[in-house]
Amino acid sequence: MTVERDVALASPLLDRPGAVAGNPPDELVAAHYGDPLREQRAFDDAVGGFVDRSHRDVVTVTGPDRLSWLHSLTSQHLTDLSPGQGVEALVLSPNGHVEHHLAILDDGETTWIDVERGSGAALVAFLEKMRFMLRVEVALVTDIYALVTLVGAAATNDEVASDAVRRAMPWGTDLVVARAELEQTAQQLSDAGVPPVGLSAFEARRVEQGRPRFGFETDHRTIPNELPWLASAVHLNKGCYRGQETVARTHNLGRPPRRLVQLHLDGEVPPAGSPVEWDGKVVGVIGTPAYHAELGPIALALLKRRVPDDAELRTGEAKEIAASIAVLS
Repeated sequence: MTVERDVALASPLLDRPGAVAGNPPDELVAAHYGDPLREQRAFDDAVGGFVDRSHRDVVTVTGPDRLSWLHSLTSQHLTDLSPGQGVEALVLSPNGHVEHHLAILDDGETTWIDVERGSGAALVAFLEKMRFMLRVEVALVTDIYALVTLVGAAATNDEVASDAVRRAMPWGTDLVVARAELEQTAQQLSDAGVPPVGLSAFEARRVEQGRPRFGFETDHRTIPNELPWLASAVHLNKGCYRGQETVARTHNLGRPPRRLVQLHLDGEVPPAGSPVEWDGKVVGVIGTPAYHAELGPIALALLKRRVPDDAELRTGEAKEIAASIAVLS
């Protein structure tokens, strides 16, 4: 990915009054629009809001074999996917390690997939290698389409942005819109009384709910069994797919090497990537830290399985921050 392409994909919503760009890799969209804690309240109030997630890569798959083909390559059951139904899926390595996390929608003619910024080209390259003689066409269309997410009460309001491709997901309702119309779509939502919500509020909610993000709560060793993705992005009773043996074996044994936890932090928010120590030894790493309007400083961390729920942990650059585990359901 080139710098020029990144600049070209910077959201026009960054020009809105009060907009503050996020930190890499989220610097192409607004972290907030002047009041990040207030923006978190949009998830629970009577109006809701919309989140600019246009920095994510968008991939399309067309052709009559698209769903059966994607079904064979991913961890999710896709052959019976109904138009408009949103699902999560994973692409795994032969050894069962997570290579991509996909959010998927099929509209009856096209399968829409969005993935983390910068990973779309690698996903397309993998899919192209697996086409063989099947009737499918794959395209990276990030330059043409963008993602906006309705959250809170707005997520169930079918009257706003009714022309967009819509996908209901656990985090809200995703809209796929033409990138050239992103600013217009945002203005239509604002005119309808739906305010913009920065990505930092979206991320704080994600940490609260214990939802992992690829590249944040994952590394090259991550398997689905260590994360809630085993429930949301893996179909345990479908046919064979790459990496299935590792997933099935670990599920049957019930002994994944690590687990995702939410940490409550004492007073400060450590940088992402900070090591987590228990009894003087490193037992994990901070994935996503956040300052939650109600819970205060919290974070998601991937810890070694042997760490007990009542462990007294330390984190931060100088191990100066005390942390305790809030077990995710």
